[in-house]
Amino acid sequence: MVSDLILAIAHHLAVFALVAVYAAEFALLRPGVSGPQIRQLGRIDAAYGGLAAVVIIVGIFRVIFGAAGWEYYVGNQAFLGKMAAILVMGLLTIPPTLAIRRWQKGLAGDGNYAPPAAEVSANRRYIHLQGAVLLLIPIFAAAMARGYGS
Repeated sequence: MVSDLILAIAHHLAVFALVAVYAAEFALLRPGVSGPQIRQLGRIDAAYGGLAAVVIIVGIFRVIFGAAGWEYYVGNQAFLGKMAAILVMGLLTIPPTLAIRRWQKGLAGDGNYAPPAAEVSANRRYIHLQGAVLLLIPIFAAAMARGYGS
């Protein structure tokens, strides 16, 4: 039972950290982003990806080694909904990550580089969509924790 507690704590801390980094990216990716902000955005985006990997890995360990047992999770519709939401969020991160990498290359070639406003706005929409999907994850988690979806 102690290992289940440790896994739950690690998972929750990683999720809270991920949401904090998401909020930082949300705040920084806006029209007028340039220079040092692009570098900072690149670091934040990398941290976002790294934390997402930690959340997924610890989550897998919780499914396999947690007290509920993997059988509980694979047959639970709320869990499957949560996994679908995580997948959609992951897919929504791809365009902004690729854009941020392009902007970093542009900045490397020109210290005054600023991405086109339309491109920033388009990628900001992906960040907004991630936020909408992110709201579904704790809803599914709360339902699952209370036995819904089994």
